[in-house]
Amino acid sequence: MENSAKPQGEQVVVVLNCGSSSVKYTFYDCSSGREILRGLEDRVTDYDAALEKVVKKASALPGGGLESVCAIGHRVVHGGRKFRWPHRVNDEVLEGIQSYCDLAPLHNPYNLLGIKFWASRLPGVLQVAVFDTSFHSTIPPHAHHYAIPLKVAVENRIRRYGFHGISHHYVHDRAIEFLEYHYRKDLNIITCHLGAGCSIAAVKGGRCIDTSMGFTPLEGLVMGTRCGDLDPAVIPFLMSSEGEEMTLDEVNDLLNKKSGLAGLSDLSSDVRDLLKAREERHEGAWLALAVFTYRLKKYIGAYHAALGGTDILVFTAGIGENSPEIRAETLEGLEKLGFILNVGVNAETRGTEGIISSKESPVKILVIPTDEDRMIFKETVRILERRVWTAEEQGKI
Repeated sequence: MENSAKPQGEQVVVVLNCGSSSVKYTFYDCSSGREILRGLEDRVTDYDAALEKVVKKASALPGGGLESVCAIGHRVVHGGRKFRWPHRVNDEVLEGIQSYCDLAPLHNPYNLLGIKFWASRLPGVLQVAVFDTSFHSTIPPHAHHYAIPLKVAVENRIRRYGFHGISHHYVHDRAIEFLEYHYRKDLNIITCHLGAGCSIAAVKGGRCIDTSMGFTPLEGLVMGTRCGDLDPAVIPFLMSSEGEEMTLDEVNDLLNKKSGLAGLSDLSSDVRDLLKAREERHEGAWLALAVFTYRLKKYIGAYHAALGGTDILVFTAGIGENSPEIRAETLEGLEKLGFILNVGVNAETRGTEGIISSKESPVKILVIPTDEDRMIFKETVRILERRVWTAEEQGKI
């Protein structure tokens, strides 16, 4: 039995985002794109039980239950160099995702669990892997190489991969749609994903040419608990007798879980807490926010130069969408580069789409709420409609 190339009727696409302790899911009507249901299983200790709850939600769908599910789209964090675009899941793709588990140990293994679980419940139904690294696979060699011996880099798969790609892709496309622009080769867009994790991307003509996260999500901007850019010599120093004599695990924990806004402020990783504390003259809060916005300002300036000018700047994710103060402080001083805010509109814009630049601004500055699940849905439908799958292909995962 073969699936129709173009789904008919009330067929449903399930989008799944499996993390180390959570399972996020969204159901969409395949034909209209209407969101049917969105949910979260948090603090997961029994993964099968959590995924079974999602299956029960799907079983209760009106008009066919599980039989109405025509495809499942999965967020997969690491696709390395192998996966430059979304893929229909088969045995080869599963092996590829497995091969990058050592580079994303908190994500890829759980992404695999989700794929295999749904394959056992709905064998033969199309599953699509949408990779967080894929959007950044167009970054040219001069931007993704580290200046270490090439042989060492190749043998150890060390390069700048970039992350948050699904979010950057979504807000990039949505910004063009919102402004009613047309895609063109010289359209330059900078996207800023600012949440607990933060990254920025430079996109020319729809192709990402640089991004701030690198071999791991630790590189780049200051984040909630991650340090971002750091002199590598700090690590051996901390492990030496001249430093703190920390173990490798302790240093890793320090840089990933105890640094960033939390470490600088010695107070909180949450920008809302820090803004309030800064008003109360908390020096740590002032320092943390100053470092955060300065680092972001530098990256915007650097990517403006790398692109040869900017047409659109987008802020997204929790901080980007909801903190007018951070947006204003970041762009202060960049007016001569063409980034001119409408102060009043910026102050009123929280969590909604909108243009926050002034009419005189050469650069359109936007707030676009991200929707990674929506992007995964779109990519899944593209593959679903691309061709008819044979019964033999459906028999494999």
